[in-house]
Amino acid sequence: MLNVGGRTAYTADHEQFRETVRKLFERELVPNLDRWEHEGIVDRDFWLKCGEAGLLCPQVPEQYGGLGLDFGYAAIVDEELWYSGSTAGLPLHTDIAADYLVDYASEELKQAWLPKMVSGEAIAAIAMTEPGAGSDLQGVRTSARRDGNHYVINGSKTYITNGQNADIVIVVAKTDPTLGAKGISLILVEADREGFKRGRNLDKIGQHSADTSELFFEDVRVPITNCIGAEGQGFAYLMNQLPQERLSVAIGAQAAAQRAFDEAVKFVKERQAFGKTIFDQQNTKFVLADIKTRLQVGWAHLDWALARHIAGELDQFEGAATKLWHTEMQWEVVDACLQLHGGAGYMNEYPIARLWRDARVQRIYGGTSEIMKLVVSRSI
Repeated sequence: MLNVGGRTAYTADHEQFRETVRKLFERELVPNLDRWEHEGIVDRDFWLKCGEAGLLCPQVPEQYGGLGLDFGYAAIVDEELWYSGSTAGLPLHTDIAADYLVDYASEELKQAWLPKMVSGEAIAAIAMTEPGAGSDLQGVRTSARRDGNHYVINGSKTYITNGQNADIVIVVAKTDPTLGAKGISLILVEADREGFKRGRNLDKIGQHSADTSELFFEDVRVPITNCIGAEGQGFAYLMNQLPQERLSVAIGAQAAAQRAFDEAVKFVKERQAFGKTIFDQQNTKFVLADIKTRLQVGWAHLDWALARHIAGELDQFEGAATKLWHTEMQWEVVDACLQLHGGAGYMNEYPIARLWRDARVQRIYGGTSEIMKLVVSRSI
């Protein structure tokens, strides 16, 4: 169980919500983890149960079926999800996709989709990355051409989380290729639109139960009213939401690093070598002491970042620095913890193997560590 003693970001109400999250995950997530990893996708039924328990999109206003709560409640779901060893696409749905609708969409789109996202009836994805455009979103080539009162969308996306399960996709597309960043718009595409196709569920190094897909758009017609916010403002909206997206990744990194540490402590206290436990070896104690210190610093920093974000004060530079530090720390910690497992760490039957695999992409998606350094450098 994730030890949350001494945390400063949460109130008693937050911690009561955490108990709800833990009970549902213990009952519905943990027993299914291995099967979902093997099948490469999380059951739709799990999403519905999360929705019924209030775990999806708790920040959505009550008039759209949500609980109208602060981001701290979503952060708790992220912490418990990652600590459990799961990479299900709940954070993408809740922390990233939902707020594009809450903050920018028309009342019609909000009424149509937010209640279903809260209940788990509709799963959301956001399609940014393309085969030729990753961190440089201005380089996207997917187009949305006006044709009367419709857009006609053509292009392809890749590495899209929730791609197999998604009922709606927020597509980053060029509505005016001549305007650069000012020609990018966000357009909601329903998965049952003619011309929309899902590619294969991609075979990844880790995060196996998080369905990740290629998506194809071939003359997909959607109404002009499916544009989220103003046409041509998509890039600005993406930049506005990045601090929360990057904070969400950092939260998962911190929780997963803590789980790796807890697994390593348990293992070295049980395993014998040279007549005593591995824990009793001085090197082991030094390694664990270093990790515990990093985790202590990490939790304090995360609470600081959470408090600033809930207050609306976390800027793009702080968000980038938060993701950079926590994901780099996560990788160093899980790798050191796998090393403490010895050969057992390379066996998939031990949780540390999954934690290690799942950690690698954290330094890539949501903006690579190199891009995070570039962003932070702009504030200097």
